[in-house]
Amino acid sequence: MLEKIHDHIIEELKVNTTTDRIFILTAIMLNLITLGVNTGLAYSDSTAGYISFSLFLMLAGVINWVVIVGLTKGKQNREKLILGLVKMYKDQNMDRYYDISVLETYKTRYKLFTIVVVATGVLAFVIPLVIMLFD
Repeated sequence: MLEKIHDHIIEELKVNTTTDRIFILTAIMLNLITLGVNTGLAYSDSTAGYISFSLFLMLAGVINWVVIVGLTKGKQNREKLILGLVKMYKDQNMDRYYDISVLETYKTRYKLFTIVVVATGVLAFVIPLVIMLFD
């Protein structure tokens, strides 16, 4: 039974990684698309252009928020799963083979992923806004 629990935890970690990857790539791609579209719309003087500009920014804002919440939950899940593995390894006197400091590395990676998502989101907002205001 212990082996099945171990396999289940490992499988959950894999799903967690895949979900995080999808979140990150989706946010970055959407932010870059929003940057491109809104840069083009920033040169427009039409009401439709302003409305489209605003809608793209709202969409990007919502998706970036969802991604950041998702990454935060993913980080929490990963930590719980790894701590569960460590407890299992300790119970089996195998904990010397797993360095718990790996958890800190994961926390750092999540912070970096969040910074990338936020930075691309901010640029997708600021660059077209600067063009719109100062062109």
